[in-house]
Amino acid sequence: MLVRIWPYALPIVGLSFALAVHGFAAANPNAGLREELAIIIGAVVLLVPSVLAALHHAESAARRIGEPYGTLLLTLSVTTIEVSIIVSMMLHGTNNPTLAREAVFSAVMLVCSGGVGFCLMLGSLRHHEQGHNTQGTSAYLAVLLVLSVLTLILPNFTLTTEAGTFSPGQLAFVSMLSVLVYIAFLYIQTVRHRGNFLDAGVQPPAHHVAEQRHTSPLWANILFLLAGLAAVVLLAELVADGAERGLNAIGVLRPDAIVGAMIATLVLMPEFLTSLKAARLNHLQHSINAMLGSALASMALTIPAVVAVCLFTRRELILGLDNRDATLLVLALTLCIVSFGTGRTNVLTGIVHLVIFFAYLMLLVIP
Repeated sequence: MLVRIWPYALPIVGLSFALAVHGFAAANPNAGLREELAIIIGAVVLLVPSVLAALHHAESAARRIGEPYGTLLLTLSVTTIEVSIIVSMMLHGTNNPTLAREAVFSAVMLVCSGGVGFCLMLGSLRHHEQGHNTQGTSAYLAVLLVLSVLTLILPNFTLTTEAGTFSPGQLAFVSMLSVLVYIAFLYIQTVRHRGNFLDAGVQPPAHHVAEQRHTSPLWANILFLLAGLAAVVLLAELVADGAERGLNAIGVLRPDAIVGAMIATLVLMPEFLTSLKAARLNHLQHSINAMLGSALASMALTIPAVVAVCLFTRRELILGLDNRDATLLVLALTLCIVSFGTGRTNVLTGIVHLVIFFAYLMLLVIP
């Protein structure tokens, strides 16, 4: 009975706790350290189960909708979480012009080095080699490469404003391009070349087919998915805000980078789990759709949403990466192009991606 109830109870419990905490904070703006610590611990305890509950309902709804629409549903859900957390922290916390940049950069690095590396290594250890649809994967990487350079590297070379920033007109133009390119990609993925994003010739195991028996109506999955996403947004905001204050208090060199990585990790957790499960079941294309799709949506939708908020509230926004992070970004994207170029992957492919991932983590802690 408990196994059947937890996906429905946890979103309600997490959302209720988060709303109660926000109400308490509004009524007691000068709460003491003990109260803040208790709130953060409670948020951490409820956050991961809430993510798992949201993942459960997203996967259930995705199986009914079918590929690639199911993966798209999960991707857009995750992007909604990321945008909500960043915008909420920008509007209610201290002014941090680099938070959006660090969150999006971390999302791309976590996906293209860590997520891809673990999926390829886990899948290859179990299935020796795995194949994927190179046309679909190339489409992801082409759009992701263009948007990454335009958004995170080009601001360092413009002349209208200071290095690392765009003028309001440039921000609006790049945001419009990002949204239009993403819409074009979605049309290719879901309509014109839908077959390029599907696994070919791999039948799911019998136990995986058994998992697809529907035990609840679609409307219930969508309703509790929305509740779970709302709980994750509010809980992650509490955790990230507490972490930011703690990092600033102990004098960490790059607190914005660590907070951005935390946000990206929290919101991408459902995609990571989905991708690892798909790779283990020899559905590498489904794993790629989830991983690269989340990075692409983060790049194409998060930045325009944050730009709109910054233009409306007249807040500063710094997008350009420093030379160290730009090098890691280009290296990770280039390796993805090389790794997926042959249409076959093995253990070594995953290990090389993980080398970049651990280098990213090292520079995050010891810049």
